[in-house]
Order: sequence, then C-alpha cells, then structure tokens
Amino acid sequence: MNTTLGITAADLRSDLELYLDLHAHPEVSGSEQRTADRFAARLERLGCTVTRSVGGGHGIVGVLRNGHGPTVLLRAELDALPVTERTGLRYASTVPGVMHACGHDLHLAALAGAVAVLARTRDTWRGTVLIIGQPAEETLTGAQAMLADGLYERFGTPDAVLAQHAAPLPAGTVAYGADPRIPLMAGSTSVDVTIHGRGGHAGTPHLTVDPVLTAAATVLRLQSIVSRETAPAEQAVLTVGFLRAGERGNVIPDAAQLGLCIRAFSQHALDRMTAAAERIVRAECVASGCADEPDFQVTARSPVLLPDVVASAAVRRVHETLLGPDRVLDCPAGTATEDFPWFGADGIPTVYWMLGVTGAVPWRTARAGGAPVPANHAPEFAPDVRTALPTGIAAMATAAQSVLRTARGTMS
Repeated sequence: MNTTLGITAADLRSDLELYLDLHAHPEVSGSEQRTADRFAARLERLGCTVTRSVGGGHGIVGVLRNGHGPTVLLRAELDALPVTERTGLRYASTVPGVMHACGHDLHLAALAGAVAVLARTRDTWRGTVLIIGQPAEETLTGAQAMLADGLYERFGTPDAVLAQHAAPLPAGTVAYGADPRIPLMAGSTSVDVTIHGRGGHAGTPHLTVDPVLTAAATVLRLQSIVSRETAPAEQAVLTVGFLRAGERGNVIPDAAQLGLCIRAFSQHALDRMTAAAERIVRAECVASGCADEPDFQVTARSPVLLPDVVASAAVRRVHETLLGPDRVLDCPAGTATEDFPWFGADGIPTVYWMLGVTGAVPWRTARAGGAPVPANHAPEFAPDVRTALPTGIAAMATAAQSVLRTARGTMS
C-alpha cells in the first residue's frame, strides 16, 4: 500500500479487526445498536466528535474539522440482512439467520480506515469531514430518517457526498458507471398489499372467498407489467418478495399479504408500474368476489442513483492515479437499488463507485466456466478482505482529499 496515503500497519490491523468483529456480529435494519457503538467508538479514538441516534434510530454522525474549507460527507451503512451464512469462514456470523451479505461491514471498516488517513494527514487538506454510519439501508428508510432529523441543518451541508459499495468484481479494483449520463442503479418503490377474503373450512371452499387463490393469481398477473406493459428496451423489474397467508392446510384464511418491490430507471416508470400493480390487484379481488377493497402501503422509496458527472469524473481521475487505469473499470447500470441518492436530493453532488471484492482464485474459476462468483445477498458472499479493505480505505481517503483540496463548490 502506498505509504504516502498515511495508512499504517497498526491502523490497517485495527480496521481488519473491526471488519472481522462486525462480520461475526451482524444486526438487521433497525437493530444496529452494537454495530453503531463499535463504529462510533472507532471514530472517537480517531479524534472525531460523534453524535449518536441521529434519525431516531442508530444513526451515527462523526465530525472531523480542520479549519476553513469544503465539507465532504462520507457514508457507510450499518445493517445486515436476514440471510443464513454459508461461507465456512472462521469469522462467520454468530447470529442465526443474519449475515453481512452485502458488504456493509467492509464499507464501515474502509470508512474508518479512511478517517484514520485523513486524521493523520491534516497538513494536506482543510475543511470538514462528516462521517455517516447509516442504519436501515436495506429497508431504504435510514437516509431519509437522518435527513428528516436535520442532518444538514445540524452538521452542515456538504459540498459533495461520497460512498462506495462492495461488488463481485476483482478485488483491488473500483468501477464507475460506463455511461455517466445513465443511472448507475435503479430507483425503487416497495409496496405491501393485503387481500381480504372470507375464511372458512377447507372442505367447503364454496362458502369462502379464498384470498390465497386470489394472491396466487395476482402474483402471476403482476409479471405482465414488465412483459406486456413495459417496452422491451426499458429495464424494469417487479418482484413479489413474500406471500403470506394462513396457518394450517385445512383452514382457508381471511387474508393474504404480498410484498412487492418495483425497480426502474426513471420516476415516471416507477409511478406507471406502481399504478399498474394496484390496478391488477384490485381487478383480481373483484374477479374473486372479495367483499372488501385491498389495502396498499408504500413502505419505502428510493430515487435512481445518478452520480454527479463532473464530481465523479474528478474522483475517477484520482482513483486512476492511485490504482492505475487498468484497475478502474466500467460497470453497466444495475437494477440493485440504494437510498444513498437522498443525500444529494437538493442538488448536492454525489460520487458513488463500486469496490471489487472477489479474490483471484474464484474470479479465475468463474471466468473459466466454473462456479459463478457469489454475488451480494447470497449466503456464500465472502469478500477477499485482505485485498478489498486496503483498496477501499485508499479509494475513500483519496476521494475525500480530492474534494477537500478544491475550492468550495467545485471539483477539478
């Protein structure tokens, strides 16, 4: 690692220990108390002023000041997923049914390492660093909660907001959107639906209105929104993530619940698909003779992720200098979704890059036609931390320094 960045062996060891601890003790969205405490303690040891419970949950804000100058916000996420780990790692999750399957533990450790670099190299920059440990990213609610709690009013409006995300790309690389004019990630709308039937005995279905049958028909018909109502050239996804109904096979329940996740690359498409989904649910309920109207609850929204073109180009050049142009890749737009764009909702420039986490052996094996690389959210997702962590530290630290060394409000 380039020692001019200020990364010391002791700090890297601390960051690795933080990663291993967080990975072994994951916490799902809304329950990130231990994770927040560990991250906050690390920031305090690095000289940051830390505020806890920002956003009404476990949100962490660290502030590192160094005179007058620009303000840069660096964000990582606290939460894990309800996934049972199958990596076989010696530091695998100790929490049944919960796993850091999306790399948020790596993001936190890399951010802590970047703050250590910035704290040690104060003679090279001026300004303020805001460090965000954001809860509830997986439910797409944490960013808005922190902003609604006066994040910018209380701590200052940043000149740029930076984040990175683990991806199944070669460890030691970073990647940017192949076309900066196209969103890097989709926007999304999540909707919970309740279908009301009339329960009864499984042996007398004619005396009931079976909400399970209605829900099953609805799941199938919803797929026509993408296949028959969306232009073939337009990327869109509609997923029914859960269908819940009943307790026993001999009882027809009164209601069934569906969880919908809709993803597209424009707000117009999201609105159109959401309206179509509601139309289909209502129509299927009428077709089944449901006496009551279905219930709809939008549980989360996220805008499309379209990083700032100018700011991203400037940071990309910094990363090409740091890593070499061959290790700064292009990546296509993906239908994953993030609540990170809310931090730039008022025109604040955002910069977002993907951080490669796949080791050389699994990458070569997959390229040769062997087992595919486990992607985010898979039970086998296992970053090559010894390569990805120092790369993530260096990428975040140099990106922050590039903002802090520029005139306020400009990126060059």
